[in-house]
Amino acid sequence: MTDLRPALTVTAAIVGLRIVFLAFDRTDLFVDEAQYWLWGQELALGYFSKPPLIGWLLRAMSEIAPQATFWVRLPAPILHGATALILARLALMVRPGGTTLAAWVAAAYLTMPIVSVGSWMISTDTVMAPFLAAGLALWWRAGRGGLAPAALAGAMLGLAFMAKYAAVYAVAGIALAQMLVPARRLGGVQLAVMVLPFAIVIAPNLLWNLSNDMTTVAHTMENVGWIGPEGRGPSVNPGGFAAFVASQFGVMGPVLMAALVWAAATRRGAGFGWLALFALPPLAVVSVQALLDQAYANWAFAGLLAGVPLATAILYDRAPRWLRISTALNAALCLVVPLAAALPGVMRLPSGEPMAARYLGRAQVSRMIDEAARAGGASAILATDRDLLADLFWTLDGTDWAIYAPRPEGAPSNYYEQTRPLPDDPPAPVLRASFAPSDCAAARTLAAPRIAGGAHAGRVLHLELLPPACL
Repeated sequence: MTDLRPALTVTAAIVGLRIVFLAFDRTDLFVDEAQYWLWGQELALGYFSKPPLIGWLLRAMSEIAPQATFWVRLPAPILHGATALILARLALMVRPGGTTLAAWVAAAYLTMPIVSVGSWMISTDTVMAPFLAAGLALWWRAGRGGLAPAALAGAMLGLAFMAKYAAVYAVAGIALAQMLVPARRLGGVQLAVMVLPFAIVIAPNLLWNLSNDMTTVAHTMENVGWIGPEGRGPSVNPGGFAAFVASQFGVMGPVLMAALVWAAATRRGAGFGWLALFALPPLAVVSVQALLDQAYANWAFAGLLAGVPLATAILYDRAPRWLRISTALNAALCLVVPLAAALPGVMRLPSGEPMAARYLGRAQVSRMIDEAARAGGASAILATDRDLLADLFWTLDGTDWAIYAPRPEGAPSNYYEQTRPLPDDPPAPVLRASFAPSDCAAARTLAAPRIAGGAHAGRVLHLELLPPACL
């Protein structure tokens, strides 16, 4: 543990500052965050769009802390801090005595722009990260012999999978290492011992999917645009490919990503080269996805967990000055996120969009809907927009409102349609909140304000009272 002390100091300082900054956060929960919180209120073995671990985590936070944005987001910096220490420990395992290198690995990971954002907003990537890093480190340890590290590696990878299916990329990395790196090759018994706990951990979610029409898997495929009502089938999108590749220099930092590309291209790594086998599959697969349809910048995050120690080791050995420049540059960029969260009305996103345009005004609109429903004597609330539904459940939690989504026509298009559809015989009248007017002639308009600012700025919110004839 003595060798980890510098890495622990770096990690504690950065995570501590992020928690302090989080207390000054003035933004509303984003749509996905509010949805993850709602998942935790009804524990299940799976959910509409993701595996269940993030819902379980936020339920635990609900049990020990009051309902507040701070407490929903608090696990994020802590989980990334744990991931940094695990990667630092991996660096020490690969290079015993490399105390300084381990500290640089922790600093490089924590200052990556994508981790800076991930330490502010709670996400499935954030929950996956420490378990995937632990699985990677234990798999490396298993290569030196022993069944216990192999079993623990399988369990950790299973938990990573229960946070986000992208953890399955590690299976590709292990398969490549088995074929290409004899020194890291596990024996048949070790592989069996690793696979068994992995299968046991993920089995509940697989069974849940089988009993729920493969909901989560189907949603994942719809996200890539190959199936479902919006599925267009693969095409060629060179612009999307170029945008995704460029984005990786932004999410990791330009110097670190350049070092990772150089290490992969030259097959050099000063003992860490095998990590490229875990870093490249996500980057390659998502690059192909970007070429064929579209891809978001964070979709290859799983590969960066292996990429950081490799890129840091290359720079530490061959270009230490550039390692210092990279970390300083990324650290400076890290300050933008907490400042933007504390001053959302002033700061802008990298796209030039005002921070307030995405992260303010949601709770205000929910309270507006609440007031209209009470004034109109409504018995329930129906919202047609996923963004509205997400914040209504969060902001109006503790009230006596029954909140519904529209009845789906065919397969549900979101979690709310799946679990909260308007019943066949709802209590009338129902307050309908939507950004489009109802087509029912008997609906009575209570108000139709144009939202002045925030996430829904410029949109007209139609607040209508629906009698039984409209339901």
